Amino acid sequence: MLNSLKSPLLFSAMLSAALGLTACSSPSSEGSDTASADSAATDTAADKLDTKFLTIATGGASGPYNIIGTSLSEVYVKTFGVNSKTQTTGASVENVNLLTQGKVDMVLALSDVVTDAVEGKNNFEQPITNIQQIAVLYPNVVQIVTSKKSGIKNIEDLRGKRIAVGDQGSGTEVNARTLLEGFGITYDDVTVDYLGFAEAADGMKAGKIEAAFFSSGLPNSSLMELEQGLDLQIVTINQDKLKEIIATKPYFKTFEIPAGTYGNETAVPTAAIMNALLVSSDLSEADGYKLTKALFDNLDGLKTAHQAANDISLETARDGMVAPIHPGAKKYYDEQAAK
Repeated sequence: MLNSLKSPLLFSAMLSAALGLTACSSPSSEGSDTASADSAATDTAADKLDTKFLTIATGGASGPYNIIGTSLSEVYVKTFGVNSKTQTTGASVENVNLLTQGKVDMVLALSDVVTDAVEGKNNFEQPITNIQQIAVLYPNVVQIVTSKKSGIKNIEDLRGKRIAVGDQGSGTEVNARTLLEGFGITYDDVTVDYLGFAEAADGMKAGKIEAAFFSSGLPNSSLMELEQGLDLQIVTINQDKLKEIIATKPYFKTFEIPAGTYGNETAVPTAAIMNALLVSSDLSEADGYKLTKALFDNLDGLKTAHQAANDISLETARDGMVAPIHPGAKKYYDEQAAK
């Protein structure tokens, strides 16, 4: 009888102790779980964007814009899990218009075109106010090419010739027109074909055109292929005259195409325009910050994708911006400058 009474009492005591222990430990456990959940939420927020889609407008399929843009898109997919893709286009002017219309989220464009957009000139009937700049990228080098047998050596020699000036409305076409006018040549003085890089190279091979403008990072893949089947001559741009043009068109800069780029024995004086990376002003500050950070965190991969990206650097990313800086990008640069 005594044993049978002891067992229930013992069981009751053990049960009470167990319940007390559980009650004492619950607040601590709950706090730990909450902290873990908060930490996980913070980590998730850092790895996600507010936007679910990120379409990057680039340029022709064979150009540096598309190669670098595709590599950047892959970075954003890997980093944020966002649905990011590139869209091949006629490049700068079309890209800015697509961004303005909300049809894409990020674009690459030449600074001269962006300047026109912000000021509402040339291809833009009124100032564009809903675009902002993430970064200054690399120089687009004006590469005017012909064959050695053409006798064309300087940009002034293009007068009276049949030339390709890039896709209509492209950055190549815009700076071709501007440079020609700076040297006193209008489209009335030449026969113009609006051809992209690949088409212009084909036209050169077939002898249908006498010279062509290629405005891109170095080297241009279409020109590298053209060099294999044509006695290529790179046309010189007089640097003193170019400096006069720069006085009113400050987005241009003097530049030399290094010796050996396309089999050229010596460096060739030419012009360059910096490329801009733009987003919509509707992009949140948080997303702008993350996209800018991811760009520079993964710069080595972009350099592997195309040699032109070697000229992208954090130190020069704000030099010569021609559109208002995105607040998220500014926050990132300010943080880096404070380190």
